[in-house]
Amino acid sequence: MSGRQNKVHKLFVFLFLFLFTTVNAQLLKFGEAKGLFMSVGTGPKIPLGSFSDYRNLGVGFDVAFSYTDNEFLPVFFYAKFGYQHYPGTQSLYKRSDYSSFSTNMIFIQPGVRIYLPPLFNQDFILMPVAEGGLSWSLFMNLHQFKTDALKSNYEEDEHGLGFHLGAGFSMFVLDVMAYYNFMLQHQFLSFDLRVRIPIFVKV
Repeated sequence: MSGRQNKVHKLFVFLFLFLFTTVNAQLLKFGEAKGLFMSVGTGPKIPLGSFSDYRNLGVGFDVAFSYTDNEFLPVFFYAKFGYQHYPGTQSLYKRSDYSSFSTNMIFIQPGVRIYLPPLFNQDFILMPVAEGGLSWSLFMNLHQFKTDALKSNYEEDEHGLGFHLGAGFSMFVLDVMAYYNFMLQHQFLSFDLRVRIPIFVKV
């Protein structure tokens, strides 16, 4: 098994263990009312700083699991698992021997979400929401060169540890969110449209 396959394998083992734990979250004895939810988000990713030197606008998606009960409301605890792809810039290809460059990213983000008092509460509820937490990412960079450059193509892996902050508006089943993601030499903004469904709810 290659080094990359081993890292991805470990990531999915962690994901499996997390899912096994959260599916049984109803056994926790915190509050009487509790809920476990799953959400899916997707949207554009904008690289910043040195991370944008060779990378264009990216795309990605994630799956998040969140938990709360009446002891914590309006606070939710969550963990996100996702994937992003960043293609190389045309300027890189023009001024170098590169024929193709791209970065694929797999990430885990545990954090806390808080719902603020509703701005609108008539036919539907519209609530401001804020998020924050840690970030761990595996960056997989693919380097490919022009045939006349006489250079060998190669792949490299990088790890990033940092944090993320988010804010937006929620109708609970549908969110519009913006995030700032910071890791050393890997900073980016992301804009997500999220859909949320309940897995387990006890009132």
